[in-house]
Amino acid sequence: MAKKESAPNMVERFAEFKELKNIDKTTMISVLEESFRNVLAKMFGTDENLDVIMNPDKGDVQIFQNLEVVPDGEVTDPNLQISLSDAIADQDPDAEIGDEHTREIFFADFGRRAILNLRQTLQSKILDLQKEALYNKFKDLEGELVSGEVYQTWSRETLLLDDDKNELLLPKTESIPNDYFRKGETVRAVVCNVDNKNNNPKITVSRTNNNFLCRLFELEVPEIHDGLINIRGVARIPGKRAKVAVESYDDRIDPVGACVGIKGSRIQGIARELNNESIDVVNFTTNPALYIQRALGSAVKISSIRIDEDEKKAEVFIRPEFIAKAIGVEGQNIKLASMLTGYLIDVYRDTEEAIEEDIYLDEFKDEIDEWVIEALKNIGCMTAKNVLGLPKAEVMERADLEEDTVEHVYSVLEAEFEDPEDQQEEDVDQDA
Repeated sequence: MAKKESAPNMVERFAEFKELKNIDKTTMISVLEESFRNVLAKMFGTDENLDVIMNPDKGDVQIFQNLEVVPDGEVTDPNLQISLSDAIADQDPDAEIGDEHTREIFFADFGRRAILNLRQTLQSKILDLQKEALYNKFKDLEGELVSGEVYQTWSRETLLLDDDKNELLLPKTESIPNDYFRKGETVRAVVCNVDNKNNNPKITVSRTNNNFLCRLFELEVPEIHDGLINIRGVARIPGKRAKVAVESYDDRIDPVGACVGIKGSRIQGIARELNNESIDVVNFTTNPALYIQRALGSAVKISSIRIDEDEKKAEVFIRPEFIAKAIGVEGQNIKLASMLTGYLIDVYRDTEEAIEEDIYLDEFKDEIDEWVIEALKNIGCMTAKNVLGLPKAEVMERADLEEDTVEHVYSVLEAEFEDPEDQQEEDVDQDA
């Protein structure tokens, strides 16, 4: 009897093992049955006449062999046939020739070698299942944030272990410059690549990937997590500077203010995770000229913008004192603005004469409604002469303004550039 109990006990141990490996119950039962059948088929030459019944609640297995009843002395294959007298002796007194006789067999009776073979077969299948489950789990997590404890660091990569002791590889190329990890330290990153070459899952994580910055914003900014604010674009030079474009689906929410937080509380937390990476948050817009202006930064005063939609290029004319700010340290600002907007931005210096003669539209807020000025800026007109250099019909169409509104704008702007002497002569002519 002791031998017959060894198989159920073995199955129970495997059941406990599968809990640790996160394999679902149905799959585990299927694997157990398949493993038994594979071993039995090698022992009996076939498993077609065997019924393997798994009892997951009890943690045991029952095996039944279906044999054809044949006359005594005519058994040619004992794995498929049984003599009439043996069938009657095996608790089947009503057996007749041609009937199917079913008898229970006990796996443990086949000895230690058979049990060891079963164990090895089952462990191999469970290992394959575990690798497949690991691959599928992390494949679904690509682009998502994960945490891991530093286990070992080499010159080219760092090995992290997550809470389930799964191995995560953080290559040096995916680390932020100046990242320094100590053994046992918890590190956050995003899953950037998962492959399963030769059924050997390899999970690569990244801290330089744009998704890493997006996931950090989701953690720090509840409005983004709740879907009230959407991140429309990200551009990064990891460890140095980043630009993020956001928009709000609720007019009552200022997306930039929400992301920055009170006294910069939210953005500072993100920057610290990124080794004090400087982060600019701008309002997204579908208007390319305005988007480029915002991407370059509010501190950069732009005179005009010429956009080539076909080539995805933008020529930005800027006053000389703002050129350095537009380009930024090591060209970072203009590079990130180009990455964020998708336009190759070239900066040009405005001539001194043009600066002296021209006037920014913001100077006319006392005479022109602010929403009209914004509409003109949206089509790349930052100064009075930008507007006056365009036909009225084009301004009406591109800025979506009424004819009388455009007429008023032109009259205000033209009056600013009228020669006082010409105006005086005009007044004299009218008096005459």
